Amino acid sequence: MNCIKYIVLFMTLAVWSQDKVVAKFVSKTPFEDRTIVRIDNFGTIYSFEGNTFYSVGDRGQLDYSNVQLGSISSANAFNPLKINLFYKDFNTLMVLDNRLAEIKKIDFNALEPFRMITHLTAANDNRVWVFNDNTQQLELYDYLNDVTILNTFPIEGALIDLKSNYNYCWVLTDMHLYTFNYFGSLISKTTNTDFTELQEASKQLVLKKGNQLFATPKSHLELKEVMLPKLLIKQFFVLNETLYIYDGESIHQFQLIND
Repeated sequence: MNCIKYIVLFMTLAVWSQDKVVAKFVSKTPFEDRTIVRIDNFGTIYSFEGNTFYSVGDRGQLDYSNVQLGSISSANAFNPLKINLFYKDFNTLMVLDNRLAEIKKIDFNALEPFRMITHLTAANDNRVWVFNDNTQQLELYDYLNDVTILNTFPIEGALIDLKSNYNYCWVLTDMHLYTFNYFGSLISKTTNTDFTELQEASKQLVLKKGNQLFATPKSHLELKEVMLPKLLIKQFFVLNETLYIYDGESIHQFQLIND
């Protein structure tokens, strides 16, 4: 009987371990209280505070501010040669190069048809994914040629987060998690079980629920809890298999190990 108990216990632990992703601590770096946008392969940290955007790396610190547009609502540095700064209050996108010089200003108020943009993220080339609150649709927009490449069907629920890479776009609402490809086709639609934020890496998505993180392959939803020390997750980022967590005082770096 005792032998059977041990076998059952072993099997239970084995199954439980498959539902976890180990996060191995690498380093801890103090950082100012700013909204971090991205940390790239060279360790450059892109962040903003108020109306000022910062790039801090080996070449020192660069900064950009536009007082006329007020505070930055969100930023995307997925392509450091075309950094996107979104000013929601002015419905405006500003594109910067890697020296934080202005490349292009897109005032959505002055374009036809009128779009009320609430979320924006970078796509490839001179394109961005935007969420138009007027139509509740996701749109792939070419800002250089002022052309709409595609519109998706209306999105259900209140939009919480929007992330993309060159090939896909992920839309998180209070109801569902959607995956669209570059052609606007819906690849997957999954019920959102209280997730509030997502980040994409080379092979997986990492989602936040409360003060916990969960990883899943991009191809299918198979949530695994990321095992972390007790830590406030104010912001988090994933680059390849490296996880960065910002607690408001320091950036904690972890290596993700999938069993």
